[in-house]
Amino acid sequence: MRDEATVSATDIARLAGVRRAAVSNWRRRHADFPQPVGGTPISPMFALPEVEAWLRRQGKLRELPLEEWAWQQLRTEAGDDLRLAGVLGSATRSLIDASAAATRPGAAEAVAELAADRGPSEAFEFLLNRYKEIQGRRDSTTPPDVARLMAALAGDAETVLDPACGTGELLIAASQEGSSPRTLLGQDVDPDAALLASVRLALRNGERRDEAIVRPGDSLRADAFPTTLADAVLCDPPFHERSWGHDELTADPRWEYGLPPRLEPELAWVQHTLTHLAPGGHAVILMPAVAAGRRPGRRIRAQLLRTGALRAVVALSANQHIWLLRRPEGGTPATILMIDSSDQETVVSTWESYGDDAGHDEPAVSRAVPIIDLLDEEVDLTPARHLTAPGSGRTAERFGETHDRLAGLLGRLGGLVPDVAPAQDKRESRYVPVSELARIGHLTVHQAPLRGDADDDGDGVPLLTAEDVIEGRPASGRVASADTRWIATQSGDIVVAVVGPRFAARVIETEGVLLGPQLSLLRVDPAELDPHFLAGVLSSSANARSSTVQTTGGTGRVDVRRARVPRLPLEEQRRHGAVFRRMAEFESALRSTATLGAEMARLLADGVAEGTLMPSMDHDIGDQSR
Repeated sequence: MRDEATVSATDIARLAGVRRAAVSNWRRRHADFPQPVGGTPISPMFALPEVEAWLRRQGKLRELPLEEWAWQQLRTEAGDDLRLAGVLGSATRSLIDASAAATRPGAAEAVAELAADRGPSEAFEFLLNRYKEIQGRRDSTTPPDVARLMAALAGDAETVLDPACGTGELLIAASQEGSSPRTLLGQDVDPDAALLASVRLALRNGERRDEAIVRPGDSLRADAFPTTLADAVLCDPPFHERSWGHDELTADPRWEYGLPPRLEPELAWVQHTLTHLAPGGHAVILMPAVAAGRRPGRRIRAQLLRTGALRAVVALSANQHIWLLRRPEGGTPATILMIDSSDQETVVSTWESYGDDAGHDEPAVSRAVPIIDLLDEEVDLTPARHLTAPGSGRTAERFGETHDRLAGLLGRLGGLVPDVAPAQDKRESRYVPVSELARIGHLTVHQAPLRGDADDDGDGVPLLTAEDVIEGRPASGRVASADTRWIATQSGDIVVAVVGPRFAARVIETEGVLLGPQLSLLRVDPAELDPHFLAGVLSSSANARSSTVQTTGGTGRVDVRRARVPRLPLEEQRRHGAVFRRMAEFESALRSTATLGAEMARLLADGVAEGTLMPSMDHDIGDQSR
């Protein structure tokens, strides 16, 4: 079967350990590169044996990993990527069904071999991620950190239902929360997703004692579990689907809080989850942030509040909220919890302690909001609108501190202006390009990786971004580790970013910061070049013109190697470099002045609104008639 496998250009790049652009370059430059055997002109497919042979002749072949070989077997057997889910599901089923173990042909054999090496569940996860890549499903999958948070908010439940389960992310997160056996129930309108979720959960049954049932179908139109009451309902439904059944479900008994507006399917899913909750259970549903305040849904939101069905709203971001609901039983609560945070520990601990703290109020983070305060014309449930402002007790003090810092900085500005005068005679200098300076060894040019994976949580090694260079600020990016892809800066290096047709150049004063994407680095020989002089000259208008290369598409590309530098004695470079350095300090001080001015304006507005700041009695308000 391996001789029949085909690969895409992306797969070839993985085999050789290069970027996809390198494969495109090989196809143009090498007449003996294998010809496509299928696919389309935009996405051609190549015979794997031919590709392996060519890479081997060129010395570019890495040993084909087992997981890559298994993946190619799946794609070859499917023939069409639309059939991949079925092939992946049936091939993996043989790992679960012992009766199929004796006859494992083709893709199933490859999957079994990969499972023997990496374990069944890990092997399936690898193949599933590859499937999602080519199907474009990554954006529609619940992010793992959000799935873990939703499962933690639901708590330890015996029966968990996800009526729009996709490939099972929320059900898997629920199975990892707590230690008791549980029943996992899922349904999805996409039969391929339902199949993959079923296999995925079944593979994990060897590690836990969960019972997993996943069925295909539209939960709103054809509920697969109509009489089931679950201890927890987790849901990340397809809100983009506008034909959700509004007309045919008008009289549905699930709409006890009101008929969902045609363009707000999220409120249909909210009420669907409530009908499946057992007494004492909770529903955790991922919602678009706009659902908190859209006018057509305000009556349903009001009814959810009045009955006590909606217990908390968590703002994860400007686009995503989580709603926590319960099936009303008994008295109506007086407050609802509002949280504005994406930190799992903060959200979970606040939710767990909320029941014992009806007066809870942590400024700018969370607050127990009286329900009566929300029942106005808008019924807006956006948490940020209802939280106490941060630091209200220190506004006046912080205003005074900022005022003093700004006054001191304004006093320094005049002394930072560089002292230069018009030249008596224009200096005639010989200019050399940066590429020539690199050739004779006066400097070296380094290019950052085209892209890299940054850490979302702020941990890792500092990474300098193009915006940092342009704004003259410290490194704001992070990467997990400083591996061989990255270039570490040294004191005296010049980092260059492109701003339109010009360069922004900055001399690095500290070591160990990594060079981020779209940046160039010039490392000079200090016995030949002054770094501040070179950085200043690179930013000139003349270099904006001389460094532009016209591309075949008619657009310009700026290349730092084409920039031209005056050849001056080192001592004269250093005199100019000192002026450029003073100018850089002046620019930095101006930016700080603008930042402090904006902060003072905000603090003044906060202080007046809070009543903690007022004009002094002898303040001259001027002639009001002017």
